[in-house]
Amino acid sequence: MYLRTPTAAVSRALPAPRGCLSERLITALRDGTDVATDPTPGDDPFGDDVQLALYVAYELHYAGFTDVVGDREWDPGIIALRTALERLFLDAVRAGLDTAPTTAEALMDELSVEPVHGVGLSFRLRDNGTWQQYRDLFALRSLYHLKEADPHAWAIPRLRRTAKAAFVAVEFDEFGGGRGESVHQELFADLLAAADLDPAYLAYLDRAPAWALAPVNLMSCFGLHRSLRGATVGHLAA
Repeated sequence: MYLRTPTAAVSRALPAPRGCLSERLITALRDGTDVATDPTPGDDPFGDDVQLALYVAYELHYAGFTDVVGDREWDPGIIALRTALERLFLDAVRAGLDTAPTTAEALMDELSVEPVHGVGLSFRLRDNGTWQQYRDLFALRSLYHLKEADPHAWAIPRLRRTAKAAFVAVEFDEFGGGRGESVHQELFADLLAAADLDPAYLAYLDRAPAWALAPVNLMSCFGLHRSLRGATVGHLAA
């Protein structure tokens, strides 16, 4: 049973821009005009402007925005801008990776073990977190969890045999095993409602900083690119 009343309306209006790139993109989408902008070498790939512009461009492939016509999803100018932003973003992500030789099995073993004592957000919240800090985290994580597993689904037609079967089995659970109220996105929306937060899709987009947008953009990038299907599978597995 739902803890709240589900709604079919999932899209919202365009967010407020956070810089020149996102302003030009959002203005073009709202006005129905061509996009005439490109990132420059000085643009911060992890900054608010780039991350919001990417998020808006990707969202056209999800629920879209109420003030943007649907066929802008495949607008050549927007795709060109998105491609340039992706290149900037992925170059920065790859530059920060540990390039030491390893295997998928070794990485999964490392990711599968959580130390009892450690540093980072989860440990801080566990040991000293306040209820308001938990609520803040719920709100910011909603950008991810309310589209959880959606971008990974793009990998399904790109896999075969055992890999496809195993991948779809995980996705089947993510999407509730055939029960709408058990879809993981809906479970997180129930959590938001129980915490007296807004469970609506993208409700906190305008408040989410770049660090909350970047992980969602990364999984969208993986999902939309056939060449990154291995990263999509690894992202879901992790």
